[in-house]
Amino acid sequence: MDLFDYMKEKDMEKESPLASRMRPETLDEVVGQEHIIGKDKLLYRAIKADKLSSIIFYGPPGTGKTTLASVIAKTTSAEFKRLNATTAGKKDMEEVIRDAQDRRGMYGKKTILFVDEIHRFNKGQQDYLLPFVEDGTIILIGATTENPYFEVNSALISRSVIFELRPLEKEDVRKLLRRAVTDPVKGLGSYHAVLEPDAEEFLADIAGGDARAALNAIELGVLTTRPSEDGRIHIDLAAASECIQKRVVRYDKTGDQHYDTISAFIKSMRGSDPDAAVYYLAKMLYAGEDVKFIARRIMICASEDVGNADPMAMVVAASAAAEVERIGMPESQLILAQAAIYVASAPKSNACTNAVFAAMESVKHQKTSVPVHLQDAHYKGSAKLGHGVGYQYAHDYPKHYVEQQYLPDEIKEETFYHPTENGYEKQIRTYFEWIGREKNLQ
Repeated sequence: MDLFDYMKEKDMEKESPLASRMRPETLDEVVGQEHIIGKDKLLYRAIKADKLSSIIFYGPPGTGKTTLASVIAKTTSAEFKRLNATTAGKKDMEEVIRDAQDRRGMYGKKTILFVDEIHRFNKGQQDYLLPFVEDGTIILIGATTENPYFEVNSALISRSVIFELRPLEKEDVRKLLRRAVTDPVKGLGSYHAVLEPDAEEFLADIAGGDARAALNAIELGVLTTRPSEDGRIHIDLAAASECIQKRVVRYDKTGDQHYDTISAFIKSMRGSDPDAAVYYLAKMLYAGEDVKFIARRIMICASEDVGNADPMAMVVAASAAAEVERIGMPESQLILAQAAIYVASAPKSNACTNAVFAAMESVKHQKTSVPVHLQDAHYKGSAKLGHGVGYQYAHDYPKHYVEQQYLPDEIKEETFYHPTENGYEKQIRTYFEWIGREKNLQ
């Protein structure tokens, strides 16, 4: 690198976005991801000892994949090369490999190749790297936002250690925002900006664990906000909302708005109003409510308020809960909307809810024992004690039903479940009528 190239690189560093300038240079400066770079963790020890094997960083945008690669670049004694799979071609890869082979042959020096967006490489490009990873010509570090088990060749996967990065915690984002505002060298410290507490809370929350989004927002806010009378740039809630182009929704996730909104959401589904249900869902999602919390409430409503009037409501709700855990935002809003609208539009019955509550009350106040003919006759000498004697096997009778006592003697006349005329429960009533089980229909 000559003097002109050096000066050009320095100028680019100064003019690069805040998120790029604020990248840590050492492991101790990295914020978050303690589950993989805590001081007792494998990756931390491997970077510190400069003993890396091929690895793949997998996680959402803004969680630190490129940052960790940058830290490795600044701490390793190996030659560090980087390619972006969205722009690199076969020629670029061949050049890196050729240089790595020469370096290894002449100086015995390792080469680390960082491939950003590695899932963008096609199968042929990934296959090209395989033998050079295999023979140690390069140590591969791949970064991807996509599940590597689906998007990266299984042969490369088997030769790499997968590290999954998670969205940053709100406190981690807060820490980065404070560092960015006060750092006079790499950050915005020379602007003497003040980040108001409510604005900090809003940006940390709305960023959704994406450090880059939060840093881009605070940079835009500081650079476009005029100083106040005290000569300082104050980033308040209004400015924070404007610079991230997202309107502030008054929604305290630990206060009244949280409980009021989720209450309205549930009551709208129970009241068969899909429009109101999807509106309150949108309000919660917009404000950054935990999608797993919303999914749990939909499941509860599907059982408590729909029940057997439409058993598929529970299936849809449970499926949605599993899917949002695997997929995350923003796609989860589609899944939750489908589930909420289904539950809101389904026929309603709380007969199952009433049944279990009534049964719980009975259990609480009444001591009972299982009728002898229903007791297990297979455990050790139970049959000799008369357990199971007199039991009638339902499938031996017409309609696969025989009338016999199932409840304990003490409550044998009790009825807990009364199916309604709604939805599928009407079919249940028809079945009970057919087999002559009239007590449940009263």
